[in-house]
Amino acid sequence: MQDQTTPPLPQDHNKPPRKSAYIGRAVTRLEDRPLVSGTGRFVGDMDMPHQLWARVVRSAHATGRITGIDISEALEMPGVVAVWTSKDLGDLPDIPFRATRIEGLGPYTQPCLAKGRVRYVGEPVAIVFAEDPYLAEDAAETVFADIDEDVDPILDARAEPGEFAPGISTAPLTLTKGYGDTEAAFAEAAHVVELDLAIGRHSGIPMETRGALAAWDKGRERLDLWGATKRPHWNRDRLAEMFGLSPSQVALHEPHVGGGFGIRGELYPEDILVCLAAMRLERPVKWIEDRREHMMAANQSREQQHLIRAAVDAEGRLLAIDETLHHDQGAYVRTHGARVADMSIGLLLGPYRVPAYAARAHYRLTAKTPAATYRAPSRFESTFVRERLIDAIAARTGIDALELRRRNFIASDEMPFDRQMTALESDVILDSGDYVGLLGKAEAFCGLDALRTEAAGRRARGECVGVGLAYFVEKSGLGPSELVRLTVQPDGSIEIVTGAASLGQGMETAVAQIAADTLGADYRACRVIHGDTDRIAHGWGAHASRVTVMTGEATRRAAETVREKAREMAAALLDCAPEGIEIDGGVATCRTSGASLTLAEIAAALDPVSPRRGDREPGLAAEAWYHNKHMNYPYGAHIALVVVDAETGRTKLDRYWISYDVGRAVNPAMIEGQIVGGLAQGLGGALLEEFRFDDQGQPLSVTFADYLMPTSAEMPDCQVQILQDAPSPLNPLGVKGSGEAGVTGSGAAIASAIDDALQRPGLVTRLPVTPQYLKARIAEYDAARAEGSE
Repeated sequence: MQDQTTPPLPQDHNKPPRKSAYIGRAVTRLEDRPLVSGTGRFVGDMDMPHQLWARVVRSAHATGRITGIDISEALEMPGVVAVWTSKDLGDLPDIPFRATRIEGLGPYTQPCLAKGRVRYVGEPVAIVFAEDPYLAEDAAETVFADIDEDVDPILDARAEPGEFAPGISTAPLTLTKGYGDTEAAFAEAAHVVELDLAIGRHSGIPMETRGALAAWDKGRERLDLWGATKRPHWNRDRLAEMFGLSPSQVALHEPHVGGGFGIRGELYPEDILVCLAAMRLERPVKWIEDRREHMMAANQSREQQHLIRAAVDAEGRLLAIDETLHHDQGAYVRTHGARVADMSIGLLLGPYRVPAYAARAHYRLTAKTPAATYRAPSRFESTFVRERLIDAIAARTGIDALELRRRNFIASDEMPFDRQMTALESDVILDSGDYVGLLGKAEAFCGLDALRTEAAGRRARGECVGVGLAYFVEKSGLGPSELVRLTVQPDGSIEIVTGAASLGQGMETAVAQIAADTLGADYRACRVIHGDTDRIAHGWGAHASRVTVMTGEATRRAAETVREKAREMAAALLDCAPEGIEIDGGVATCRTSGASLTLAEIAAALDPVSPRRGDREPGLAAEAWYHNKHMNYPYGAHIALVVVDAETGRTKLDRYWISYDVGRAVNPAMIEGQIVGGLAQGLGGALLEEFRFDDQGQPLSVTFADYLMPTSAEMPDCQVQILQDAPSPLNPLGVKGSGEAGVTGSGAAIASAIDDALQRPGLVTRLPVTPQYLKARIAEYDAARAEGSE
């Protein structure tokens, strides 16, 4: 890793360095000890006395009318407590999606158990509750769902729409975005470049499958749910609404989580069913998903088809882009609504200046597992599409691809740059960036000229070796708000309570570093409490690369307030002016006398019963909010060196480089880890992973024999360059998110490198580039080229 930072502030070299200067340091993660020592507690490790086990009965048919469900044999089995179908759920509402200005999706939400029809293989049709998990599974095997199967289910988002329900189409809406006069731009263009591109369906496959444990305390009328939840407060409020409870009667608790990646922590049918069962059966209820279920029923993502055109002048400058997207949503609208399709066209333009833009996103339902977000949703897809387009323009015009990018980049002196569009219902205003500068640093970082020379030399010796580059803009820091409560305890420990969630990204360490740096304490004294709606009234969870930006700034504000309280109390106790108090390393020192107190002693002096407190507010604590109207936009470049076996179609990543501007790095080592981990997922989507279905909607990728994932053998040597040239002006720390940077540019960079390795510009038009696809595509490409030369 190469860490290039902005110049430090001038320092007084007569003073020793601050002990508590933690922002920017690669300190050891706080959250790892229980995980590496085997004392982590996942929902699968949790059990309660007298609990029941749930097992879901799933549809074996893609679409069809339910003519009956026979549960009689299951009910007769000893130890089976209940078996439910949709009629047993009463008036339980469908699962809601997040508030949005996009209208027309209400009829497409998913019931917890299928009502009247099934719409994808794996849809829950019944649920069994039994005394142990094995009995529940045996009983579920005896439940028979009689389904009058449809012929020719809709499996292509570009197909003619069908009927979702009487009078309701499988084409709920078409989203549009744009500005400027695209027709005039295309009319005057020197070049028009058009591509038809596609991204295959894949998703997060975490080590830990989904699970939930619910308990109902009838005496207190209180519902508790344990499980992964990236939006704990939103999930709590929706559960309360569905069950007719007050939010104060529902609590969500997040144990350790074995990977989130956007797909875990949403509200799924199973989460709601175990809660309802706990309330009705008055016993705790636990459900753990097996791997096959996960690959049929958890949120899938990515599947899109793009027809994109660019109008370009004689110098290669973009005049306009016209985009038509078909988004395959699968069978139902889940909790994200139409956000992925909306972001795909709202963020497609990336770092480029485009005078006119017109985009249409056709949001379509098909007979597949419902889709939602997966790490870098819409940006992995749209970066592939946009960068393929830029490479195609370079090939058409004969302009070097890097020079073409430079000619079209938004300049740093144009920041902030208003895109005149929205994404995630926030105005897209690029807050800061030096796109040309990062490209130059990325070239130097990987030694691009030498790398291209190496690839050309290896090709001359018979290898298929290529270099590819992709440039991208990410988004991070989604608002609207975050609340943090920080308390210094009389023993010197520091408790930080937040409504954010942890899905493995290191948020506890980053938040502790910000708190300790601001307060003047040891970060190891901090304990970050998260994902528990009992502990804090409000929270927006962990998604959209928001935690370091939103929770970090709220933490900084709370720590600043606590620091000032501590200085004022220390000044009174040490007979010193407050401005003469310096706090560092957990100790408050009077600069004039040298006398000192620890933060623990100050906290004890502010105890409610302490006579030294005087009229001051009890406790060394503070709450702070951070409100944010706009996201911020980190950016970067991926550069890949690949080797292709032309006979087998197999592609191997030889080496890889990622340059990324994070604004300000709180913990560079954690950022590097996030980026390299993201690359593993991007590599999977680029070369290996795809959920496939046959012509009747039967899933063909429900085991690891059929759904291929990258292992350590497929991972290349990856060098990461963390830049801090463009701090965000939208928060005082200047931070931007980093959780999705390793994914976003990978598909585009790998596709470009494969083109170069095989010396066929524009060869790759879809992801993943499996060996089968690549061999077929080479034959198709060569046939088209031969036909064109005749």
